[in-house]
Amino acid sequence: MEFLDFGHNPWLVAVSFVVALVAGATGLSLTRDLSEKSVPQRKLAIALGAIALGGGIWSMHFVAMLGLKLPILFYYDAAITLASALIAILMVALALVLLHFVRRTPVIIGAAGAIVGAGILTMHYVGMAGMQLCRPIYTVSGVVGSSVLAIALCVLAIGVAYGVRSNRTIVIGTLCFGAAVFSVHFLAMQGTNFVALDNIREFGPMISNEVMAVGVILSSFVIFGAFLWVGTTYLVPAQASASETSLTDPLDPDAAESAVARIPCERDGGKVFIAATDVVFVRADGHYTQVYTKTEKYFCVWPITEAVKRLVPCGFLRVHRSYLVNPKKVVRFERSKDKGQCTFGEGDLPPVPVSRSNLKDAQTAFG
Repeated sequence: MEFLDFGHNPWLVAVSFVVALVAGATGLSLTRDLSEKSVPQRKLAIALGAIALGGGIWSMHFVAMLGLKLPILFYYDAAITLASALIAILMVALALVLLHFVRRTPVIIGAAGAIVGAGILTMHYVGMAGMQLCRPIYTVSGVVGSSVLAIALCVLAIGVAYGVRSNRTIVIGTLCFGAAVFSVHFLAMQGTNFVALDNIREFGPMISNEVMAVGVILSSFVIFGAFLWVGTTYLVPAQASASETSLTDPLDPDAAESAVARIPCERDGGKVFIAATDVVFVRADGHYTQVYTKTEKYFCVWPITEAVKRLVPCGFLRVHRSYLVNPKKVVRFERSKDKGQCTFGEGDLPPVPVSRSNLKDAQTAFG
């Protein structure tokens, strides 16, 4: 069996990496702050995010394939090529559904990352199967190496982007996602050889490199357009809500008292918004929090860092790395050596511990 010599156009290799980065930034940005949106809005954002991420995986692959230099003419099977795009989009959509409609534990985040990595791999090898007049032959090291790299980098990307949702983690997650898509493709290609075929294994219509270039340009145009649209949210600080603006306005000393923050919570599969004034304390629960009122306990998708950022301007006090309390609900503060605790006159609520590092602030707040 005689293998064909092949290489890559370096400019198209560079463009493929840019496409992967832009797709990652677009998809991860589209799914920001979904906990504060309705279920239909979340579904729409997930669908758009899946198209951006999955379409970006497909576009990156075929931009790189346009740069593939072989000594023979080859074509693509249109049906298999489109199927590879659908696979990438559906697998990313499954991962996003897990992240936004299932309680986001470390196991769920890891599973979502693994699904995205599997989606990249499946899209790559299905897309390669669409080549006509040329057959790819894979090595064990190439398949295994690209598989491990895809899953590891995607778990890292999703873990970073969804550990604490912020602009900084989205940027880092974008870099990890782009590196995953790009490096998996070229590591797999390094472990691939090509042989020429005399006949066409026809499954669907044949498309040439020129037609493929038009399709890739159109898909990339959509992704870049979505990126420009989403990118404006990073450049326009005025998009902050009125309540957030009033809470941090230094010219309005009564803003924290007059503005009522609402905490997005979930119970029995439904969305509930709890007024901050009704909350007694907030307790960290892994990557999420539990919100306690006088008679109820609610699950909240905010991590404790987000709860601190949102509720401290409302007058809440952080008394422990895992607890925020509403000082107006505290009926008794006790200090015992280098620790303390707050108790509440509300139902059967448990006392909240005060750590040594927060004792001074608690003593000042409670007199």
